[in-house]
This record gives sequence, structure tokens and C-alpha cells, in this order.
Amino acid sequence: MSDRQVVRVRDVMTQDYGMVDGLTTIRDALDQFKAREASVLIINKRHEDDEFGILLISDIAKKVVAKDRAPERVNVYEVMAKPVISVDPQMDVRYCARLFENFGLSMAPVIKGGEILGVVSYNEIVLQGLV
Repeated sequence: MSDRQVVRVRDVMTQDYGMVDGLTTIRDALDQFKAREASVLIINKRHEDDEFGILLISDIAKKVVAKDRAPERVNVYEVMAKPVISVDPQMDVRYCARLFENFGLSMAPVIKGGEILGVVSYNEIVLQGLV
């Protein structure tokens, strides 16, 4: 048996995110990234039966910049990923890392009871979870 202490997602998650509406333009989303120094934007639900979305800088690079689209003319809902795969704050970071690998994720919101508590990425898992 191992005496390894379990590190939970809640122990390494950050508040390094912003929240926007899906109708926000990519230009305004970029302003939010800069103003909040966020690594990710979570797209809010439009109604109770809706799901959260997620927007990464890499999404903007691939779907706006690389396709030479004007950021003022593209809305977040056209670029975001939705529904988002989320993790529970009680999850062991080892399983979170496996989930990321299995689904090709680099970051996920931490959600409990339909409420966003934070975000977790490989950076937090490695830099804080293994120390």
C-alpha cells in the first residue's frame, strides 16, 4: 500500500477564468481575456436547460485568425466548444489528468451542483499537484 496523499482538483484549481455570453464578439472576448488575465472564458448558460461552453485562445487562433475572419464579426458561440466536459472538485488529480488525455483536453471547468467553482488545467495538476 502507498502512503501517497490524494490531491484533489479543488486543491489545485484556479479562478483564472472569465464569464461571457455566447453572443459576445470575439473582439470583446479578447478584451475580457486581457482585462482578467484569464486563460479561459466560460460561456454562460442561456437558460436552465442549456449547458456551459468554453473558449480558449487556441480556439480563436484556429477558427478566427487562421481563417482570416474579422474578430468584430464573429460571435463566441461560433467558435466555442459546447457542451463542456467538467470535473468534480473531489476528483483525484491523477484521474483528472487521465480524463484530459482520454478526451484531448488541456483545461476544464470545475463544477459542483451546476455552479462553476474554478478551472483546472495540466499546469495546475503538474505544478501544484505534484509538489
